[in-house]
Amino acid sequence: MDQIPRDAVVFISQPAPHVNATFGGLMALRAIQTKAAGAVIDGNLRDLEEHRNLKFPVFAKGVSTSAGSELYRVSEVNVPVRLNSTIQERWINPGDFIIADLNGVVCVPQALVTQVLDAVPGIAETNQRCADAIKQGRTVAETFKEFREQ
Repeated sequence: MDQIPRDAVVFISQPAPHVNATFGGLMALRAIQTKAAGAVIDGNLRDLEEHRNLKFPVFAKGVSTSAGSELYRVSEVNVPVRLNSTIQERWINPGDFIIADLNGVVCVPQALVTQVLDAVPGIAETNQRCADAIKQGRTVAETFKEFREQ
């Protein structure tokens, strides 16, 4: 945690099985001190109330009440990390962009950032057109056919 660059998102990959937490309130305090942008834990965290009080953005797969200090250690820093998933093969690389909100976490590879940023305004506009049409009483099927199937 002491090596986090300013404005970086910390991505921690916890080896299975996810029994203990790999990130807690003390780690969040240190991340705040280093001016990290947030943390994504591919595994468990703990100290939810502390995280809420600190207002530090942290996202995790799960929660555990026990610390992992005796079980986990930093093995590598600033290297590609494999997402622990049985449904997709995904690597998070240094320099990738991490976007997270209440709906989940998305990783945008650094090489695709410009394409994604170019596409977002059009997607947002289409979604707004759909919302407006549905509010006017149109069905989802006809709205999607008109605005999304173009």
